[in-house]
Amino acid sequence: MTVTGIIAEFNPFHNGHKYLLSQAQGTKIVAMSGNFVQRGEPAIVDKWTRARMALESGADLVVELPFLVSVQSADYFAAGAAAILGQLEIDTLAFGTESDLDYQQLSAVYEKKHKEMAAYLSALPDTLSYPQKAQAMWEHFAAVRFSGDTPNHILALAYVKASAGRNWRLQPVKRLGAAFHSDSKDQKVASATAIRKHIADSGFVEQAVPDSALLLSSPQAVWNDYFPLLKYQIVTNPDLTTIFQVNEELAHRLCAAVSKTARVEELIEKVATKRYTKARVRRILTYILVNARESPLPAAVHILGFTAKGQAHLNKVKKSAAIVTRIGSQPWDKLTQQADNVYQQGNSAIAEQTWGRIPVKIPT
Repeated sequence: MTVTGIIAEFNPFHNGHKYLLSQAQGTKIVAMSGNFVQRGEPAIVDKWTRARMALESGADLVVELPFLVSVQSADYFAAGAAAILGQLEIDTLAFGTESDLDYQQLSAVYEKKHKEMAAYLSALPDTLSYPQKAQAMWEHFAAVRFSGDTPNHILALAYVKASAGRNWRLQPVKRLGAAFHSDSKDQKVASATAIRKHIADSGFVEQAVPDSALLLSSPQAVWNDYFPLLKYQIVTNPDLTTIFQVNEELAHRLCAAVSKTARVEELIEKVATKRYTKARVRRILTYILVNARESPLPAAVHILGFTAKGQAHLNKVKKSAAIVTRIGSQPWDKLTQQADNVYQQGNSAIAEQTWGRIPVKIPT
């Protein structure tokens, strides 16, 4: 039987995600971001709620991406998620994209030429951002052209690299509805950006989200809920360069700007440059908020939820994969658990995220 993996944030889960799941085949396993997501911000609702929404709409198994996989640039995000899905023995990787490219062929190109492609990438000037370097690399080796307005396609190319040599079938699914970052409410399939922006419009959310009642009744979190804590972390840390991926230049820019801002987006605007993209700055701010240090990734896979079909698959792979269903006195991943504790500080109504939590079970 086919076992299809999907890498996702589901921030929040919406009709486009439900369509993606409907196009996947066999047992459907989602490797999902935890309480902080890839572009560097807190998830609008917690990971357990988002896992339930996915399971109720077609997923069979939802597992968690550790913090240092979830909050990373596209290549590291994709590679970390692919490693987890590899442990769970998928044979197909499905993903949304705006493009009609032959991603299977691109994966074969990368598998054959990855050393030359890596060398080409490292030789590009540091005045370019990493997304610009990646774009130049793909154009040079595969005549692939894309812009920053197609983030699903950018992630898809990261999945191409992460899946090279794994013998997976790649299943691109054409994205429906509005552009990835569109905040329009006039689309049949609204983007996650639009849903987050218009979350107070219950009528709109009811049309855009399969289980709107669960989403709207769950405690919500946004970046500015954490700004006082973020500001405290910046002004009291004697050496920000001890934080993951913070260099001296970024530390200086952050310290100079933080006292002049009252909102996270203002701080991002002041710190971002051509070299330091807004997405990178958001991730840096997330690392500072969580007080993240570089640490090894957990060997075990943390389960957030499953259906009967997903549980049957877990029983097949548990002899070869380390599985964690309940976190006890021994941590699964200290940094992820630290991040969960910080996430709870954004809204006093957010439930405990670690202790006593067991996988969501959907009896279908």
